[in-house]
Amino acid sequence: MTQALADMRRDYTRDGLTEAQAPGEPFALFHQWFEQARNTEQAPVEANAMTLATVDARGRPHCRVLLLKGLDDQGFTFFSNYDSAKGEQLAANPWAAMTFFWPALERQVRIEGAVQKVTHQESDAYYQVRPLGSRLGAWASPQSRVIADRAELESLLADTEQRFRDNAPHCPEHWGGYRLLPERIEFWQGRPSRLHDRLNYRLENGQWLRERLAP
Repeated sequence: MTQALADMRRDYTRDGLTEAQAPGEPFALFHQWFEQARNTEQAPVEANAMTLATVDARGRPHCRVLLLKGLDDQGFTFFSNYDSAKGEQLAANPWAAMTFFWPALERQVRIEGAVQKVTHQESDAYYQVRPLGSRLGAWASPQSRVIADRAELESLLADTEQRFRDNAPHCPEHWGGYRLLPERIEFWQGRPSRLHDRLNYRLENGQWLRERLAP
């Protein structure tokens, strides 16, 4: 097994990333790469899937895959149960990192920064466009809590369906959005022989500084 893992590799030859191709600020480049990922990646890859890393009150890291659901000049928005493990971690340490990986394009984007809750109005606006099952699930699931078995979850969902039998579910107070406000965004483009291109944008005194990192 060890030798089999050691022999697993591919050479990245699709593209490069030069300073001439990169704008002075990172959001324009992210939008460009994201649209290319949407048009290139094939199922089961989701272009807006990203790994979110958080740190708990004891300084221990945790990561999981989420879906990006909002992007503007302020930052990157995702949604969750505020009482979940990640919600507790962000309450204790409101800093996080996220990584997008688009294998068909041989690209990766790493983002780091502070995290804050979005307004309830923003959360409600997204909640209302979710499928009904997802809206009910936000009420039914005690996210990250230990449950006895699948039957308990299905029972909680049945109770929730009964509760909202005559009225559409509204956005719960314990559920909503977070926005990561980036202070660092790194664009990674795979290149042959592991000599990858890495352009890093770093926010300093309100201005984005661009620098090349060694692979």
